[in-house]
Amino acid sequence: MSAIDAPRVSIVVTAYEEGEQILTCLTRLLEAVTIPCEVLVVYDHPDDSTAPYVEKYALEDPRVLPTLNAYGRGPANAIRFGIDAASAPVVVVTMADLCDDPWQIDDLVRLVERGVAVACASRYMKGGQQVGGPKLKSSLSRIAGLTLHVLAGVGTHDGTNSFKAYSKPFIESVGIDSAHGFEVGLELVAKARRLRLPIAEVPTVWLDREEGDSNFQLKKWLPHYLRWYRFAFGGKLTPEQVRARTMTTARTMTTKGR
Repeated sequence: MSAIDAPRVSIVVTAYEEGEQILTCLTRLLEAVTIPCEVLVVYDHPDDSTAPYVEKYALEDPRVLPTLNAYGRGPANAIRFGIDAASAPVVVVTMADLCDDPWQIDDLVRLVERGVAVACASRYMKGGQQVGGPKLKSSLSRIAGLTLHVLAGVGTHDGTNSFKAYSKPFIESVGIDSAHGFEVGLELVAKARRLRLPIAEVPTVWLDREEGDSNFQLKKWLPHYLRWYRFAFGGKLTPEQVRARTMTTARTMTTKGR
């Protein structure tokens, strides 16, 4: 691929048994995104109902890349695999459930290209909104975002939202330790804050999924979110210090979970 054709953004779409609905997701994405892109649709096993529809779509649009996750089941591993497979210097993570608004992607990418480490689509800033979804999950997410913004100085009101754009060199400098749920977004916000790298946000309207059931497991994943929430507070660290501290914490949590 020549420099002219190279994507400016890799869009990682995590999918689980989405079936034919993935076609609507891809059509909306590619209608909304105007800058050169690749779209990696990541699923956990070759028999996932998403796979045949993505493979057929990719035959007609080479920007779409069917991507089989080789890191293990679950959204955290799928996100990590997609990011590692991305070829662009900016990576956007979004879901296949149509909850996120793809019209924000161009703006998120441009923020990262201007020097932001993490650009967040924010439901809780002025102009943003969340429509539908479980009330407990929404309340906890809103409280976490507000307290991180006010008390930890994080540059977004919505640290827990998975819909974000990242500088890939930033991710490569700190690594990803998450292995549960959708905690990757909060992890990378916390790490950027400890490095004192810029974090920015744009308002978004999040709509609860139109079809199917959510795969979010609040009770199971909450302790892992709390880990990264706590990590966001503290003094400035180097990338090496971030890696050392979070790897130690990850080993401790894995031992306790046995």
